[in-house]
Parts: sequence; structure tokens; C-alpha cells
Amino acid sequence: MRSTGVQWREQMNPKLKLALSSLLALILLSGLCFAAGKAFSDDEIFDRVRRDLAGDPLVRGGALTVEVKDGVVTLKGTVDEQKAKARAEKLTKKVRGVKSVVNQLVTKK
Repeated sequence: MRSTGVQWREQMNPKLKLALSSLLALILLSGLCFAAGKAFSDDEIFDRVRRDLAGDPLVRGGALTVEVKDGVVTLKGTVDEQKAKARAEKLTKKVRGVKSVVNQLVTKK
């Protein structure tokens, strides 16, 4: 008699099922714990914020200074318009590891 896809589950050894299920659960949980526990250094946050701000066409023309202390990012400098100020804050908040943003940017207009 030929085996179908449904029957293989019934034939599998219960100890093997338990072992495979436990292994899968362990792998998934260890991955979640690693991802949740990853802390970013201030230097990593600084680099990511600078990269994101420099890559945005609305923000990159401004004279910006970025400071990071314990995950709190302070933005200083001058931007052309209010939209650029708001965009800089929004981009900064999206960076993983940023706890809060202090937006001290000044607009020319």
C-alpha cells in the first residue's frame, strides 16, 4: 500500500515528534530573545541617523548636528523649512535603538 501525505504523521514515532517540536520551539524562541535583547550603541545609532538624514532629499541640504546619549538623539542646526524639521524628527524616530528625539532644529522660513 502506498503512503499518502496524511499518513506519515500517524506513522511518525511520538518521541520523534516531541523532539522535533521541541527543537523547533527552541530555535524560534532563541531567535526572538536575541532580536529583542539586541541593544544598539550610541555610535551605531549616530551612524544610522546620519545616514538616513543624509539620504533624504528634504533634509540633507540642512546644516545638521546629531548627538546621541543613551539612545536619546538631539538634532541641532538649521533646515530650510518646517517640513524638513518634521521629516528629520520622523526619520530619526524610526531608527532602531532610538529612545527619544530632542528636536532643536531651527527653520530659515
